[in-house]
Formats: sequence, C-alpha cells, structure tokens
Amino acid sequence: MKYLATLTIIDQEKHQASRPAHLKYVSELYEQRKVFAAGPFPDGKGGLVIYDCDSDDEAKRLANADPAVTSGARTVELRAWTTLDLPLHF
Repeated sequence: MKYLATLTIIDQEKHQASRPAHLKYVSELYEQRKVFAAGPFPDGKGGLVIYDCDSDDEAKRLANADPAVTSGARTVELRAWTTLDLPLHF
C-alpha cells in the first residue's frame, strides 16, 4: 500500500543542516523499493514522500525515522493512499 508523508518545514536552520541526511535516507529507501516517489513543494515549505509499505506500522516507522523529522526540522503527516487502476473505462 502507498502512504503519503507530508513533511512541513518548521525550522529552516535545522532543515538546512538535516537536508543531506534526509536526501540520502529517501534515496536509500527508494533503492530498497520502500519509496515510490519524493520531492519538494515549489513554495519551499516542505515536501512529499510516497512510501510503498506492507503495513501502517512500517510506514510510520520509516516516516518518523527520517532525519528531517528526527532533527526537529520538519513535522510529518502520514496518510494511507489507494491508487486508481487507470485508465478507468466507462
């Protein structure tokens, strides 16, 4: 199942310091097929990570272990997400 993690920046100084570790973390999870996609919002206030996990607990564990979150640079809001089987035929 996919999980959307909205990461909102709450401390710019901590964000700058934790960003390299955050990017490394997300990239490593992508290589493990635990991250489907990730990227920043154009307004510079945070970003989104889409996790691909087997359970709610796994998604929570991965999202909360992100260095951007553990450093106090960002908050995380996690939601389960179901994709549509596109294209839809009517």
